[in-house]
Order: sequence, then C-alpha cells, then structure tokens
Amino acid sequence: MNAERAHLVDAVLQRFFSLSKKRATPLGAHYEHLWGLLERNTQGGKRFRPRMVMGAYAGLGGTDMDAAAYVGAAFELLHTALIVHDDVIDRDFVRRGIPNISGAYRDSAVDRGVATDIAEHRGVSAAIIAGDLALFNAYRLIDKSGVGSPLRERIVEVLDEAMFASAAGELIDVDFSIDPGMPLVDDILTMERLKTAVYSFETPLQAGAILAEADEEVVTTLGDFGREIGIAYQVVDDVLGVFGEEEATGKTTIGDLREGKRTVMIAFASSTPAWSRLGELIGHADLTLAQADEARDLLVQCGARAFADDLARSYAQRALTRLAEPCIPQRLRAELHPVAETVLDRVR
Repeated sequence: MNAERAHLVDAVLQRFFSLSKKRATPLGAHYEHLWGLLERNTQGGKRFRPRMVMGAYAGLGGTDMDAAAYVGAAFELLHTALIVHDDVIDRDFVRRGIPNISGAYRDSAVDRGVATDIAEHRGVSAAIIAGDLALFNAYRLIDKSGVGSPLRERIVEVLDEAMFASAAGELIDVDFSIDPGMPLVDDILTMERLKTAVYSFETPLQAGAILAEADEEVVTTLGDFGREIGIAYQVVDDVLGVFGEEEATGKTTIGDLREGKRTVMIAFASSTPAWSRLGELIGHADLTLAQADEARDLLVQCGARAFADDLARSYAQRALTRLAEPCIPQRLRAELHPVAETVLDRVR
C-alpha cells in the first residue's frame, strides 16, 4: 500500500482510538489502559487488509479514498480482534517479540505478587474483553465511513462473511490440535482458507470492489483471486514459521515445531519414512534448538518443504490466472499483480 493510502488508514484508526480512550477515561484508568494496549496491537502490522480494500477500489476507478480508508480500517480492526482472540486460544503471551494484551496483564499481576495461574487468567480475561471491543467496532467503522445504502449493507454482509468463515476455520484448527490423527493436506488448506484467507484477502478485495460499484462478475473474480493468493500466502507463512528468519518474520521459528502445528509440510512428512523420527521430535514444549535443526533437516530431506513451496507457487499462479480474466481492467491488474509477486518472492 502506498504511503498516502497507509496514512489515511492510520488516521482513521488514530481518530477511532483517540475518541475511544476519551470515552473510557470517565470509566476509570484501567479501562483507558486497556484501550491503549488494544491500540498498540493495531500498530506495526503489514496493513494487508486495508491494502486489499483500497487497491481494489482504486483499481476500479474509485475516488473517495477517505471512505475506502474507513472500510480498510474496519478490516484491520477485525484482524486485530481475531489475533487477540487467537493468542488466547493458543495460550500465547507474546506477539512480535513483546507482551501481547494477555501478557501485559499477566506480567503486571505477577509484579504485584499474584500467583502465576491467577495472573494468566487475568491476562486472558482482559484479552477477551479487548478482542470483543475490536470486533464490535469493526462494524461501527463501516457505519462511520459515510457510505450510503445499499452499498453499506453489502459491505457489512461481506465483513460478516469474513468473521463467520474465520470462526469456522479457527474451530477446525482447535480440533486439529487435539486430534491424534493427521489431517489431510486438503483439510489443512480448507482450514487456512477459512481461518485467514477469507478475511485477509477474499472479502477485503470484494469490499473494495463493492464500494467502487463494480459488476458482480468483477466482485466474484476478485474473491477467486483472493482465495488462491490467500491460500498461497498461508502455505508460505507456515514454511517461514519453521525456516524463516526471526528478524524478518517477527516470530520465533521454533514455536510451530514445539506445538506440533498441523501444516501442509507436516501432513506431507507424515506420509514419508522421515516421520518415524520427525514424529518423535515435534509437539514437545521442551524441544531444543538442536532438535529443531534436526526436524528442519528432516523436512527438507523428505521433500516436505519442496512440496509446500511448489504448492504455494501453484496457488499463486492460479491467482494470476484469475487476474487475467477479461472482466479485470488493466489498472486493477497493475494494483494486484504485486500481491502475487510478493508471495512468489517469499518462496524464491
């Protein structure tokens, strides 16, 4: 997203949080503090969702970038809500190298002498409240965009679809974590599409197209593009979660291995002879750095990493094919082609 568009989205979020903290002040310093932590959780991200909204809107000739910024900010706030709740589900207390909302409240309680289990409960409780606030207000930002009916109702429906699908994907992921069996690659791709790709790519693109009053064929095709590139992005993200550089990704490269996270790579590896050893290594909280390196070597040797890389490239190429549809104007292709290239660059 170019600097001007990013500035517009940031301005919307800054105004929103400024007003929210002002409203919270009469209700107590603790509540204002929670809003401050929630605001911090919206900062420092890639702004992928607003980029999809505003790229689609501008590429289809839209000119009211202020309205588009509100819609983009709504999807960013939805993203914030989902990752805050996801951290609760995953029992994570750190994000991007610093305490998340759960971690901040847990740590402050521990500093006051509260027992660890009670402090952790306090942390996750605060995070649930914060995520609820972000979720509800994502819809409120659409209301404040100035977009009239019936476009506003259609955009709200798209935002609702994003939330509805993500909840389904999250539930599937939760079930994966306790299932002793290994899900199929297709099942993992379905989970990743529902949990992340729908709200990060498919529906933001469609919202931008709806705002630009595009033909239904364009809205549908952009959803198809978003589905393919979103799946590609998630497959790459899982690869980088094991093989990436922590300085670049902002997250540990041992966490997924310790968790035994069900990814395309792990599903593939489970069908190879390497699994007899790899299955013993992953899924243990005390996995050492040396054992993690051994697990990475096994994922390479058995072809799991190459399989995931090839799969990501295939989905990215399918996404580019959707952009070549006659209904997609050249200006929109120019806006979105770099998105696919970014995914391809991550696996080169």
